[in-house]
Amino acid sequence: MKYQNIVITGSGSYIPTKILKNEDFASNTFYDLEGKAFEQSHDEISEKFHAITGIKERRYVTDDLLCSDIGAFAAEEAIVDSGIDRETIDHIIVAHNFGDIKAGTIQTDMLPSIASKIKNKLGITNPKCIGYDIVFGCPGWIQGVLQARSFMLTGMAKRCLVIGAETLSRTVDRNDRDSMIYSDGAGATLLDIVESDEELGILSYSMGTFTTKEAYYLYRGQGNVDGSSTEVSYLKMHGRKIYEFSLTHVPEAMKECLDKSGHSIEDVKKIFIHQANEKMDFEIVKRFYRLYKIRQAPDGVMPMSISKLGNSSVATIPTLYDRIKKGTCDEKHVLNKGDLILFASVGAGMNINAVAYRYQG
Repeated sequence: MKYQNIVITGSGSYIPTKILKNEDFASNTFYDLEGKAFEQSHDEISEKFHAITGIKERRYVTDDLLCSDIGAFAAEEAIVDSGIDRETIDHIIVAHNFGDIKAGTIQTDMLPSIASKIKNKLGITNPKCIGYDIVFGCPGWIQGVLQARSFMLTGMAKRCLVIGAETLSRTVDRNDRDSMIYSDGAGATLLDIVESDEELGILSYSMGTFTTKEAYYLYRGQGNVDGSSTEVSYLKMHGRKIYEFSLTHVPEAMKECLDKSGHSIEDVKKIFIHQANEKMDFEIVKRFYRLYKIRQAPDGVMPMSISKLGNSSVATIPTLYDRIKKGTCDEKHVLNKGDLILFASVGAGMNINAVAYRYQG
């Protein structure tokens, strides 16, 4: 029996060069949602922030770069890594949330689409290469992979480029403690149909959108300082609600995905989870294993990059995958042919998704 596998044949990432450590926020005055300044010293705020999120530093793009620029950098690397002719790409799917934002402004630019801009930057001339954007919160890259899979299974595409890119540093309120979480970055993957005697690549998936009371856990809102302009909005979140929501629903989605794959929990070698909050991610994975009556996750099953790269939204998972695949990640992890991987994410919407993937080597 021959399997028509949908696999990642190339990957790339762009890690911005500008490094901001937690102490670099010492000059910021943080206010709560009522406009009251926090009484704690920056050292106290920073210590508690690191204990909860695991973040020591994050990366920002330089003033000359846009979201579409870094998305194109990651895409170029993925194309070279795959060794394919870029003119044979059928779809370019770009996950982001805010589009291009020029340095020193807060206005987003999504006309033309980020995908069209990236196609232009890549020099692809084939008009049958279709580019479009998806806005799905932090799970956007996984959702893009699932959309590519659908096109490929129905014969509408044979080869898709899926990119996650974001410059969150340009949409945060610098007087909000949550601004310390976010970062910039881009990751890209090239998906192909590969025939083989064994089942590889995408095996199964799970996804959901929760909007009864959860829709606005992440939102655009006014600055925290009293007198902030009502005409300017920033990225805001209800962190505690997101934490509680994620701990309940993400493990369930991961279990549904794994069960649909036909594999057991013992088969899982790596879990690539959205780098949102280190404490939250560890708790999600712990609860996932407990759904199978296993009290603790195996050592080394969950690679992490948030400590030095922060939360770059749609870029965290493809960036982490690329760096581990190429051996450039600070943590030492190895992927072997046949390894069962889980990708999982949660974010604005509130959206959740997961993919079971067998690594092709």
